[in-house]
Amino acid sequence: MLPLAERMRPKKLCDYIGQKHLVGEGAILRQMIETGNLSSFILWGPPGVGKTTLARIIANELERPFYTLSAVTSGVKEVREVIDKARQSNHLMAGGLFTSAAATNIKPSVGGLFDTIDDQPLSATTVSNREFTASPILFIDEIHRFSKSQQDSLLGAVEEGIITLIGATTENPSFEVITPLLSRCAVYVLKPLGKEDLLGLVERTLKTDSYLKQKKIDVRETESLLRYSGGDARKLLNILDLVTGVAGSYDENYDCVIDNDTVTKQLQQNPVAYDKDGEMHYDIISAFIKSIRGSDPDAAIYWLARMVAAGEDPKFIARRLVISASEDIGLANPNALLIANSAFDAVSKIGWPEGRIPLAMATVYLATSQKSNSAYMAINDALAMVEKTGNLPVPLHLRNAPTKLMEELGYGEEYKYAHDYQNHFVKQQYMPDELIDTQFWHIQGSPAEQKMAEWMKHLWEK
Repeated sequence: MLPLAERMRPKKLCDYIGQKHLVGEGAILRQMIETGNLSSFILWGPPGVGKTTLARIIANELERPFYTLSAVTSGVKEVREVIDKARQSNHLMAGGLFTSAAATNIKPSVGGLFDTIDDQPLSATTVSNREFTASPILFIDEIHRFSKSQQDSLLGAVEEGIITLIGATTENPSFEVITPLLSRCAVYVLKPLGKEDLLGLVERTLKTDSYLKQKKIDVRETESLLRYSGGDARKLLNILDLVTGVAGSYDENYDCVIDNDTVTKQLQQNPVAYDKDGEMHYDIISAFIKSIRGSDPDAAIYWLARMVAAGEDPKFIARRLVISASEDIGLANPNALLIANSAFDAVSKIGWPEGRIPLAMATVYLATSQKSNSAYMAINDALAMVEKTGNLPVPLHLRNAPTKLMEELGYGEEYKYAHDYQNHFVKQQYMPDELIDTQFWHIQGSPAEQKMAEWMKHLWEK
């Protein structure tokens, strides 16, 4: 029998849970589905939030051929094979050979390529009785693991519309997806599922799953289910599958009773059954960063060692160090960002096992540095103000004046060039009129920031 998470994978948009900002009424992906005007994009979000499912639903709703590759197992050869198949299907469409409704039962073949329709090979004979109205969809899971050459091999097909690319990644695409490909794709962020979504999924599963609906299941408490799932629908269903399959009932009126104690005990006894790599990848990196933030170098090194021993991607660790240096150490020690970035460069060049050494150096340095999140808080506060106030006009004296008309309108007039004055400073207004005297950056207690604050007070006399 298929795992519960696979049995419950929705096939229609109306059954899809969560991500209302993308698929709700009027949202961007729903509009693409409703209009059929689908462009290439990348789905970025943590595991179990519906990236793969959403890609399959879009293909089903639009009745398009659907190919899929895994960046873990596929190379340039496999990419080119899929592009060739997509090009052939586009030629058939252009020749007007399709005469009936598109296929709906698209299934994978050996090698991870979706090249069968209704259990028949995707060939000219098979598709000659189909009607495809737009380019096939190529779905690439873990696209951040594709090398530069693999990503390069996609550019022409995406640019020419031979394929519509949907990528899925758990990593920030700006780090791992090459700029030319990123410029051809929108990026949509998927969020961890909320409490209501997860509880709704549990309720639907118990009512609709062909196996579970035959059992008498009493859900008395859900806190542990929600806590251990962490917003991950797949993990939630794996936990539910585990508990309903092996948990003994202590109530003779029910086949299974689900409460916090039962869930916790089962997961302690079967830690791998519901999460084969999520703990290592997310819980331990969380402990690692929090140990650095908490100035405990020994704990930080321990969690680093756990990740090294598990064969974690060294660049994944190094990226988190760069983020921590910016968010947690910040202006208290600006050198921290230089150290972290140097560690990132080093592990990118040397990999494992030697990469553990620059990672350890950066970890200890960051953990023992003084901490400040003033820059992190400042940009968050400024972004909140932008969202609240919208596009406030730039003061005229700060505007650029590349044309004669702009000069006549006063653009750049009365601007004072700071380097013409003592200390390379002159008082003038830099904020929009509506935000004069608004303060976003608030100094914290480190000597470095105190020195910055003293200089600002000397210049501005406030």
